[in-house]
Amino acid sequence: MNTDLPPTPGGAAREAWRHHQLAELLRFGEASLRPDGAARWLDDDGRPDLSRPVHTWITSRTAHVYAVASLLGVPGAGERADLALQGLRSVLVDAQHGGWVSSRGPAPVPGDVVDVETQPVDGTKSAYAHAFVVLAAASGTLAGREGARELLDAALAVLDQRFWEPGPRMHADEWDRAWTHLDDYRGVNANMHAVEALLAAHDATGDAEWLARAASIADRVTGCAAENGWRIPEHFDSAWTPLPEYNADRPRDPFKPYGSTPGHGLEWSRLLLQLDVAAGTPGTRTDVAVALFDRAVADGWDGEHGGGFVYTVDWTGAPVEPRRFHWVAAEAVAAADVLGRVTGDPRFAEAATVWWEWIDRYLVDHERGSWHHELGADNRPGGITWVGKPDVYHAAQAVILPDLPLTGSMAASAKAAGRILG
Repeated sequence: MNTDLPPTPGGAAREAWRHHQLAELLRFGEASLRPDGAARWLDDDGRPDLSRPVHTWITSRTAHVYAVASLLGVPGAGERADLALQGLRSVLVDAQHGGWVSSRGPAPVPGDVVDVETQPVDGTKSAYAHAFVVLAAASGTLAGREGARELLDAALAVLDQRFWEPGPRMHADEWDRAWTHLDDYRGVNANMHAVEALLAAHDATGDAEWLARAASIADRVTGCAAENGWRIPEHFDSAWTPLPEYNADRPRDPFKPYGSTPGHGLEWSRLLLQLDVAAGTPGTRTDVAVALFDRAVADGWDGEHGGGFVYTVDWTGAPVEPRRFHWVAAEAVAAADVLGRVTGDPRFAEAATVWWEWIDRYLVDHERGSWHHELGADNRPGGITWVGKPDVYHAAQAVILPDLPLTGSMAASAKAAGRILG
């Protein structure tokens, strides 16, 4: 693990603002956890939305965020990480068929104490959700949370045995609950989060295989992007042939939208730099990270309409879905932070300053807490794709990253930084 790259310099006022943001986000997220550890979808006021099921990806991201916070010394964060990890082990695990279901619920009547076996279940086995289980368990392992390493070993085994395809060295996307039917669709979103998870698993276990898999995924995806004007093709068939018109009728799909997603270009640019640090080869993928970043900003930042990043563009760069999702802005400032550190180019810090001001003005909900998850093209809050404020994962990572050394994973970076918030 390389921790030579220091935290990004910044003014004391900006640092204090970001630390306050993290504290507020963590407080907001506390309400999501049921007594059994499953994490609920939160509404705009931070109340659990009891009309929705509990999801594996939300519970996993909750465990990850609080595990990272515990490493930084945030009081009570370790206990919340433990609870969410327990939710993965007892509520969302599929004891019958193995792996993790996509969701359970909602409960037939409001309440926190539920009988898991009587709840409706979406038994889809998705690589996206399983990648987040790996991330949660890896972060829990690095944080020394009880039972996390056992959960990590189990989750890695499922990701390896059920999703990893050795030929293309990529992950398949979805199985049915009993693992009898594998969908023909292949997607980059799940593989992107698998890279994040595998980097964390490498930090937690020291196993070089997870780092090698993360590298092969990243290089295949960015190779496709290089052939496509640095816009990342997201959708493929089972032979990994691109499907450029996939979901053309669903431009607002939250996980598989049509076209190019600038936010993913930004997210990949950060992950590439973390991958280089983890591999001990800093600089190897910097030019690629810069190219992805520049294309994403050119396509995505809508300076003509008050700022903000559009969600998707077509293959010429024209906006398809101009609504602004909070996670895209969070990934923008995170990518700018690490690129500024690695390259030393001040343009990245300058861009981040503009984007942080926009985030504070439009995304941060100073009255009710957390960040608005979706804005219209006029930068006014209004959820169509993202109703409420489901979780704090993207925002929490964005506000703390500038204070951490750059490593392969957020948890390893937090561990290297120490208890800076305790």
